[in-house]
Amino acid sequence: MAKRIDVSGLTAYYGSHKAIEDISMTVEPRSVTAFIGPSGCGKSTFLRTLNRMHEVTPGGRVEGKVLLDDEDLYGAGIDPVSVRREVGMVFQRPNPFPTMSIFDNVAAGLRLNGKYRKNELNDIVEKSLKGANLWNEVKDRLNKPGSGLSGGQQQRLCIARAIAVEPNVLLMDEPCSALDPISTLAIEDLIGELKERFTIVIVTHNMQQAARVSDRTAFFNLSAVGQPGRLIEIDDTERIFSNPSVQATEDYISGRFG
Repeated sequence: MAKRIDVSGLTAYYGSHKAIEDISMTVEPRSVTAFIGPSGCGKSTFLRTLNRMHEVTPGGRVEGKVLLDDEDLYGAGIDPVSVRREVGMVFQRPNPFPTMSIFDNVAAGLRLNGKYRKNELNDIVEKSLKGANLWNEVKDRLNKPGSGLSGGQQQRLCIARAIAVEPNVLLMDEPCSALDPISTLAIEDLIGELKERFTIVIVTHNMQQAARVSDRTAFFNLSAVGQPGRLIEIDDTERIFSNPSVQATEDYISGRFG
């Protein structure tokens, strides 16, 4: 079941360095929210705070609140591993487990999370590959290595792996930046289908992609080099791209800086 994200007063650090500061926003369920902004402004760092991956980085720590519906993901006694089951992640470069078959790549998270009978695993793997629009391309070679697929297929395999454990939220960190245009279009079409079931947050440097796939867009920026990234503006995507409220947003979208 897709869930709502409420972030309030979030600041993230790498050691003593403040990477992002005082970010507050709401991400609605069953929607796509795009993060845009120049390199180094903290988009990916902020994304990683939403499933507690930021603290995996040495010196990484967070202040503020991230609520998934009413549950504080940084609350006392909350297990970060269980958070990452609820809030899945797809990375910039496809990263299938190289020694595993296509089937085992999709089933990996399921096997970590519990015991499944073989017919249950078969059903979930098939459903997940269909959900990632990959089943028809791989159904006759499920025992072949996942690393043997094309780049676009590998990324859809990673999406199948992420959705197999039925997360509530799917985070995507520039999921198309390493892909060719045809594979990119396939991933964008897939995002449109997946938002029926999941809350999706995507980081992208591609303005046209943000405009095509997202319902809401958040613009991040730095006040100066070395300063923490901040959320400048978040609104419906159509408004952000046609009539933003902040001049800096318009300057970035129109290419006058960044």
